[in-house]
Amino acid sequence: MTDDELARMTRTLGGLPAAAQAVLCGTNWESLQHAYGSGEDIPVSLCSLVDEDPEVRSEALAALDMGVLHQGSLYTVTAPAALFVAAILDHRMALAEHEGHFPWDGGPPRSLRAALLVWLGQVAESAAYGEDPVRDRTDWQWEPWHDGTRREHDPDELAALHACREIRPALYDAVEPFLSSPDPHVREAALGAALPLLAAPGLADRVPQAATLLRARLGTASGRRERASVARALGMWGMNTSDLLTDSDPAVRVCAALGPAQVDRPRALAVLLDALRDPQTTDGWFPEPLPGLDGWFRFTVLRSALALAETFEEVAPVAVAIVAARGTSVVDFERGPILLRAFAGGYDPAHPLSSAQRDLLRAFVDTDEATGGIGRNVLWFRAARLPDNREGIAALL
Repeated sequence: MTDDELARMTRTLGGLPAAAQAVLCGTNWESLQHAYGSGEDIPVSLCSLVDEDPEVRSEALAALDMGVLHQGSLYTVTAPAALFVAAILDHRMALAEHEGHFPWDGGPPRSLRAALLVWLGQVAESAAYGEDPVRDRTDWQWEPWHDGTRREHDPDELAALHACREIRPALYDAVEPFLSSPDPHVREAALGAALPLLAAPGLADRVPQAATLLRARLGTASGRRERASVARALGMWGMNTSDLLTDSDPAVRVCAALGPAQVDRPRALAVLLDALRDPQTTDGWFPEPLPGLDGWFRFTVLRSALALAETFEEVAPVAVAIVAARGTSVVDFERGPILLRAFAGGYDPAHPLSSAQRDLLRAFVDTDEATGGIGRNVLWFRAARLPDNREGIAALL
């Protein structure tokens, strides 16, 4: 530790909340690891998060992103660092506006508190990965290259994972007050952290209170983004969103239909399919993905519709239209998942193709030259136990 770093820590330490001081002084950082080696340098970075100098704060945020949670990976240093971050959310410097340290972190300046909440949400997402066998199987069914097996973790990885799961109650307790923050950026970041935290089996008893807080926000929130985020969160937590399926805003209706809890399945499916008929408009609702989502919004809508449909015939007209749209549908997020849903369990030569299956395969053949309808979808066709070339499909037809 340099003299400057020691002076910075000394200057900062006295102003830290007691919980943050306890984590900082009660952790054997040298025994822990981050992405680039020993965790002995992490205390300096943590103290720098609340430094008066904005450049120092930015560098500290970068250290969190690149070292403590490198590309979503958990390390033995991650859990105590996350507890420290949770403890400083109320620090006076948390109100300081922070411009992104990275070139790709665009958009308007946000408070340090919002940036830290986003990071805590990322820790929670990494901790939750692989925890729900049902959800994981749902994910894998759309990945033809995934053999359903998991790689073995080394002892440090397992220790880091278990440590991050154990602290989720403490993290949520720190996050929950900001679900009602007057700052909309902070509210969104808090919701983004609450979603994966409340997916933890041990936090089910916290869901009703969180849902009550969000329902209260619906009564005052006027913006599409916030109301849609709340509708999606309520559905994910198993709350009744039937009333929101008739909301005046189509984006809110769709988010209420995403589930996984469906109180009114036919109406929810109709809402999703209606959105997929005009995918360009649907994507335009949220130029920046909602908390917890990645990619174009239509991908999430399609995935939910395919999962909600009891038979492929229910979604076939919209699904075929997506595949038939020349040059606009995406292999791994649209055409492939549609193909696997149409041939759930794989094609069986002993059974004739249904009318909906024939229409779908014809769309693949007709768009083959324009979109690589078969050529670029080889893995998906093989996963569906179908011929993986145009001639083979044409013969089936």
